Amino acid sequence: MYDLIVVGGGHAGCEAAHIGAVLGLKTALVTANIKNIADMPCNPAIGGTAKGIIVREIDALGGLMGIIADKSHFQIKMLNNGKGPAVRSLRAQADKITYPKNMLKALDETENLTIIEGMVEDLIIENNMVKGIVLANKQEISAKSVILTTGTYLKGNILIGKENNPGGPHGEARSNHLSDNLRKYGLTIQRLKTGTPPRIKKDSIDFTKMHPENGDDKYYTFSFDTEPLYKINDQQKCYLIYTNENTHNIIKANLDKSAMYGGYVTGIGPRYCPSIEDKIVRFADKPRHQLFLEPESLYYDEWYLQGFSTSMPRDIQEKMVHSLPGLENAQITKYAYAIEYDAIDPLQMKPSLENKIIENLFTAGQINGTSGYEEAAAQGLIAGINAHHKLKGIEPLILKRNEAYIGVLIDDLVTKGTKEPYRMLTSRAEFRLLLRHDNADLRLREIGYKNGTIDKERYEKLTEKIATINNIKNILRNTNLSLNEETKEKFTQANLEIPTSSVSLYLLLKRPEITIDFIKKLLPLDYPNDILEEVEIEIKYEGYIAKAYKEVEKMLKLEEKIIPEDIDYHDILNLASEARQKLEKIRPKSIGQAARISGVNPSDLSILSVYLKKKYNK
Repeated sequence: MYDLIVVGGGHAGCEAAHIGAVLGLKTALVTANIKNIADMPCNPAIGGTAKGIIVREIDALGGLMGIIADKSHFQIKMLNNGKGPAVRSLRAQADKITYPKNMLKALDETENLTIIEGMVEDLIIENNMVKGIVLANKQEISAKSVILTTGTYLKGNILIGKENNPGGPHGEARSNHLSDNLRKYGLTIQRLKTGTPPRIKKDSIDFTKMHPENGDDKYYTFSFDTEPLYKINDQQKCYLIYTNENTHNIIKANLDKSAMYGGYVTGIGPRYCPSIEDKIVRFADKPRHQLFLEPESLYYDEWYLQGFSTSMPRDIQEKMVHSLPGLENAQITKYAYAIEYDAIDPLQMKPSLENKIIENLFTAGQINGTSGYEEAAAQGLIAGINAHHKLKGIEPLILKRNEAYIGVLIDDLVTKGTKEPYRMLTSRAEFRLLLRHDNADLRLREIGYKNGTIDKERYEKLTEKIATINNIKNILRNTNLSLNEETKEKFTQANLEIPTSSVSLYLLLKRPEITIDFIKKLLPLDYPNDILEEVEIEIKYEGYIAKAYKEVEKMLKLEEKIIPEDIDYHDILNLASEARQKLEKIRPKSIGQAARISGVNPSDLSILSVYLKKKYNK
């Protein structure tokens, strides 16, 4: 008997199993093939816009992804570095061999965790409560709680043109019956699709026709607890190219042969990571689309053609690839394919990621309708924590929209649902100025500590960092600019306007043209760069941050208006029929959550609020 069984060894499963075991649960990670643990069937990149912030949040809460990425990448850069701090995110090109190897090592070294090979095809359910799993060989394994992190393996179909081959990524064996059994237990199943581009043999690429993309010349880490393990000058190059008129003509002439446009796909694909043929159709006015060639591993010579996902037949893929600059003689080592798979309706989940129908059953990752390694890992982490909390009688960890992108992700899923693979974007977060790359530990480390996922040593490191930040702020507040000749010369050398009067360095730093690096020329500040960066952002954006917190207060007041679980929406007169239907299905926890449901209008919220006050005195 296990306390927790995690089904699936992808990024969600790794985080769920690890954190469950760390919290003291006797945990089993059941996967069809141990060699595929933490596999990267798409681009082996970690992070990206918004996603890089999620990785920092995972690390701040005690997860593994950031630590493993820091050990496994061969290029890293900060995206949107020239823009405001709210949209900056790290992205690293991880090694497709090294990352899974390092993750498996970390799991093997985790106490309370056992890894079992097997294909799960059913659950043991008694009185609407999960009691374990059933493998394809009919073996039953008992558990008090189960987390499903099945990725794209539920009735997976690989599509290349008219070809339709049952299987998971890489053609691995798929789960043939689990989604049907979930439907039998009352879960709503939907069909989704994703895809990958072709892989190219390195020796057949002419890099002279491409624009090199280098890693940053500044050291970065995803994890708050690791030092950089790479050398800046040893980072691998990636390359930028563009599609052209010839590429577009080939695609347009063969659209009917695409699995997607030929009518062979039943699943719904990702809006924000479309296939190249979808881009050509949807953005017909665009003369070109950017593509990136990125190495998959230092241990073999396959390169990933990012942005060129397709489900065209092999012969058409050859023509498409050969139309690109530098790939005229390219050798395709692995053809692109689309994969469709079963997923659940995320509206059937609680904010804790526990299923509303089957008690102690949690789900995380692509089974919930998301796309991306980072979104999956985040859900796995939260599901693992909440599976522990449920078994121990502890209140679930539910992150608010103002606390983390992870909170935005899960709230969007359980409140709005999704009919296509969900991808995190900065635009989804209304409080993104508060949810920055730089402050993930300040936002979440204490929460991790209170929930048992961050140890005392790491928590004390956080409290020291906060004290240091406050100390630097006080120093800057209490140090006035001395307008002597030496100081004036420093302004002149930096091509900055000399102030007409003395001000504190704190107020001086608020000016757009003044950086913390220039302040260091006026006053020695011997502190780590990440701490100085935090100080600079907090001072420069102080007014905007304060304004955001006022908006948070409004939101939290609505979140405090709790809706009782036993409410009968059919008893509420004058509710619009759509609102009643949506409220009954989603059963929001608060007026705040109800306000985010599509189809619930302000007038419906007013009627609901009056009803709560009359019947429940809320």
